Amino acid sequence: MASYVITGTSKGIGLELVKQLLELPASQVGKIFAITRNNSSKGLNDLVSSNSDRLVNVVAEVQKEDSLKKAAAEVESKLGGAGLDILVNNAGVLPWDDKKIENVSGETLHEVFDVNVVSVNRVTAAFLPLLENGKKKQVFNISSTLGSIARVRDWPPSAAHSYRISKAALSMLNQFYAHEKEEEGFTFLLITPGWLKTDLGSSYADLEPEVGVKEVLRIMNEATPKQNGQFLNIHVPGWEEKHPAYYNGKGVPW
Repeated sequence: MASYVITGTSKGIGLELVKQLLELPASQVGKIFAITRNNSSKGLNDLVSSNSDRLVNVVAEVQKEDSLKKAAAEVESKLGGAGLDILVNNAGVLPWDDKKIENVSGETLHEVFDVNVVSVNRVTAAFLPLLENGKKKQVFNISSTLGSIARVRDWPPSAAHSYRISKAALSMLNQFYAHEKEEEGFTFLLITPGWLKTDLGSSYADLEPEVGVKEVLRIMNEATPKQNGQFLNIHVPGWEEKHPAYYNGKGVPW
C-alpha cells in the first residue's frame, strides 16, 4: 500500500484527487496526508471524519520552509519509519492578470513564481528524506499545457501570463530533479490535468474535475521509472484532436 502527500487539497483538483484515492482499496492506497493552509475546508473535513484511519489533514504553508519542516516531521511520525512513497505538488495560483505582458506587475510575477515554482522546490526538499526511504519514490508535479513554450502560439494572446511563465519554469525544475535523482530510483513527472471547471480554472473550462483527475490518477498509477522527466497529457476520448487542448494522452512538448 502506498502513502501520499498532496498539497493544495482544500478544494479543486487536490480535493478531488483525495476523493478518488479514497475510493481505491486500502491494499493499494494507505495513508494520505492532505496539506492545506488551514483546516477550514468543509469538503476535506468531511472526508477526514469518514476516513480517519487513512486520511490526515496536515496544516502547512507551502511558502514557509519552517512550516514545511514541521509538516514533514508530523508525516514522519505518523508513518512510523515506513518512508513516504508519493508526493503530489498540486498547490498553485492562477491570477487572470492584464492582457498585455508589459502591464503585468513585478509583484504579481514574484508571487505567482513563488507559489508555483519556488514552493514546489520547498515542498519537495522538505519531504525528500522521507521519499528516499519510501518504496515508490515518485513525485508528480501538476502543470499545464499553458506552460509549453513550443505551443505558446496555440493559445491566443490573453491573460494568465504570470501563470504560464511559472509553469514553463516548473518544467525546468522538474527536469533538474529528474536528472539528479534518477540514479537513486526516483521518478519525477509533470502532468497536465486539462482545463478543469474549478475555482482556478473557471466555469468556462473544458472538463469537469472528476474527468481530469481520473486521468491524472491513471497516469500516476501507471507511472514507471522509464518515464522519469516526462511531461504527460491526459487522454479524453473525443478530445484528441480538439484545438488547442489535444487531450490525447501523449507527451507535451516543452
